[in-house]
Order: sequence, then C-alpha cells, then structure tokens
Amino acid sequence: MFAPSVAFVDLETTGTAASADRVTEVAIVRVDEGRVDEWSTLVNPECSIPAEIQALTGITNAMVGAAPTFGRIADEIAERIAGCVFVAHNARFDYGFLKHEFGRLGRTFTAKVLCTVKLSRRLYPEAARHNLDALIARHGLNAAARHRALGDARILWQFVQAVYRDQSAAAVDAAVGRILKKPSLPPQLAADALDAIPETPGVYRFYGLNALPLYVGKSINLRERVAAHFASDYRSANDLRLSSEITRIEFEQTAGELGALLRESQLVKTLLPAYNRRLRRRADMVALALSPEPAVPEMVRSDAIDPRHLEHLYGPFASRQTAREALRAVAAPAGLCWTALGLERRQGPCFARQVRKCAGACVGAEPPAVHHARLREALAPHALRSWPYPGAIGVREISITGERVELHVLRDWCWLATVRDESELQAILEAPPRVDFDLDIYRLLVKQLPRLTVHTLSSPLPM
Repeated sequence: MFAPSVAFVDLETTGTAASADRVTEVAIVRVDEGRVDEWSTLVNPECSIPAEIQALTGITNAMVGAAPTFGRIADEIAERIAGCVFVAHNARFDYGFLKHEFGRLGRTFTAKVLCTVKLSRRLYPEAARHNLDALIARHGLNAAARHRALGDARILWQFVQAVYRDQSAAAVDAAVGRILKKPSLPPQLAADALDAIPETPGVYRFYGLNALPLYVGKSINLRERVAAHFASDYRSANDLRLSSEITRIEFEQTAGELGALLRESQLVKTLLPAYNRRLRRRADMVALALSPEPAVPEMVRSDAIDPRHLEHLYGPFASRQTAREALRAVAAPAGLCWTALGLERRQGPCFARQVRKCAGACVGAEPPAVHHARLREALAPHALRSWPYPGAIGVREISITGERVELHVLRDWCWLATVRDESELQAILEAPPRVDFDLDIYRLLVKQLPRLTVHTLSSPLPM
C-alpha cells in the first residue's frame, strides 16, 4: 500500500459546520503493513442532536448520553492516528471536525490527509459520480452499516483494496503522491521546517542571509501555502529561485482572511521584498481625477487623495500606463478625443479623429463641456466609491478555534488598526492614528466588505 501506516477515519456529527457542530461518533480502521485494528466509540456532543441527523445516522440523544466526551477520548484518537496517512471521504469534513474538537481543548491536530473522493476522481476520471454510494455500487463494496462511523470507515478500507486490485500499484501510488503533494524542502531548511507552521490564516516571510525578507505571502492556510512553494510538480520559476536562497521562514497568524490581506499589503510596502515585484508595484497605483470644468484628466497617487472627497476620482489603476490604457478603452466606443484625454499632444485632428473614432473636440466640432460630460459618463463604471458609513467601522474576525479574536478598525477606506481587546479599541476611538489613503487598501476593502459583517463604532463595541 502507499504508506506503512494508514488510518481510515469516519465521523458522525450533529451537523455540517465544524465551527459550530460537534462529533457524535468516531471510527478508526488502522492498517499497519497489512495488520488491521478497528476502533470506534460514540461521543457525547454536549448538545442536542437534531431530529433529521438522528433519523439519518440512527444515533439518538439517549445513545450518546452516557458516552464519553471528546475530551476524554482525545488522547486515544491522537495515538491511533499518529504516524498514519489520514484517509477519509470528503476528508476536509472529517479532518476539519477533528481540528475543531482538538482546538476546543487548546490542542493542535495535524496529519497528512488523503481524500478518497480525490483519489477516485484521479483513478476513475470517466466516472460521473464519486460519492460513497457511487463507490459502493461501482466496486461492489460491503455497506452493511452505512451512515455509521465504523461501517463507513470499513468501506474506505475496502475501496483502497479494490483500487489496488483494479489498477497497478504504481498507478495508485502515483495518484496518491500527487494528491498528498509532499513538498521537497530546500536542503538549507530543516526537515521539520513545516511542522511549526500552523494551518491557519496569516502571513509568512521567507528570509535569505540578509535581514530583509526575500518574499512575503499570505494564505488562509499557512502550512499548505508555504508547502506549495516547494511542491516540485508545479513549482514556478520564482519558487525555484526562492528555494535556492531561503534559510528560514517566519510567520504571523491572523484570525481570518481579511487580517492576512491587510497585513500582507502593509509588509510588502514597508519591507519591499525582492521577490514580490508584482505586489510592490501596487505602490504605483493611481486614480484619474476629473476637474469640474473641461480639462485633461490628471493622474494622482494615493498620497495626494483625500478619502473624504472621492467624487471626481476614477480607478484605481495599477500604474499610469494602465490608466492610459483605460482611457483608450473608453475612448473608442464613446468617440472621445485623444487630445482632450491627454493621450497625445498635437495640433489639429487627433489620431482617433483621423480614423473617424472621435466626435471632433480636437477640431472644434464638439464643445469641450459636452466632451467632458461624455467622458464622465464613460468613466462612471470606474468611479471611486464614497465611504458608505457615517464614521469608523469594525470588522470582527474569529479564528476557527475561537482562540483569536481580531477587530479591524476602518474609516474612509483606510485601515486604522487591528485590535484584540476592549482597551485597544477604546484607545483607537479616542485618538485615531493618522493613516494615509492607500488605493491598494481601497481596492481590497471594496472587494471584501460586502462579504463581511460590519459594526459601526459610534459607541464601544464589546470584543
């Protein structure tokens, strides 16, 4: 088989949300070089099991009433899975639930995870479905105790035996290897360098021999993202160069994705890492400013913008060149004049007029005020948005374990601070720091805020 020790794991739960629901049954079928050991137990979820879940699994509140809590069996679960490849169907579900349950105990849980859905898709790409019932039917598996943890864990062990009968061991092992994506760490990094990196949101920094980082990145799963830099089957040229220079990795955890995005933007601009060329260029972002009266559009950088007055600004654009390309893009369908847009300097008809794509502002055939109004209309989809709140707001993020709570304090599209307790919040509200407007942060917040729950900060918000 693809590993000396494999743990086939299945859980029954009170629902589908790992952060809110609880485990009601655990089963582990551990296979060590052919020797099979089965173990299962009901678990007291310390909450009521919904009626529809009781009907599906057959596990009732009465059955789990005298069962051990997860805290009482956590050590045994960890011991039975230790050193194994963790195999589950829709593995993200089972693995996520165990991580949350261990997290509630203040413990971490990590394992090398293999999803049998992914394995089935890779080995049987012609098949239309890959759920557990489809696998049972396709491979003739014994499903005597379906929807109970031990019965379903046994099915997974049967499935793996079936694929080794159907296909060559080399093909199965290759498919498993690609799914596991075991990274080949650079020789100058310790073999266990990834072990200390958590599977949480945050930012990471790669360092070489100098004090400044080579690269800054962010992810909602730090370990997975860092490992991806060293996965030889899809390594980029940038990752190859980084691998030869990295001597250490540092990371910072955040409660959620927004915190990681904000922190990455800040670090890239302040530390200017050598390999973040694309992100560093965000400092070159500009907006187009249109005056009330007819005039050539002006390109303005972030530090020249007052975030309280965005009504005549359009963008943001990654660079001056990108802004010019945007003007050309709106000019053609609207018949706008290249001279009036500042795209060329010449007397007489502009290039667009010569090819009959300009209404004639450059030769007096169209009044400047009319051209200026049409330009505003053409640029309207790019208009910067005014701050939609009466003052400062807070966006709260809570880590999946509930241990880390962060409140991002925002005002006028500016990130004022991230606070972690009531006293920090009160200090920010009483004496807000002076923060320059940043078109990159504006772009980020415009995209993220509609997805998040926003709290007005006219009065102190309990953390």
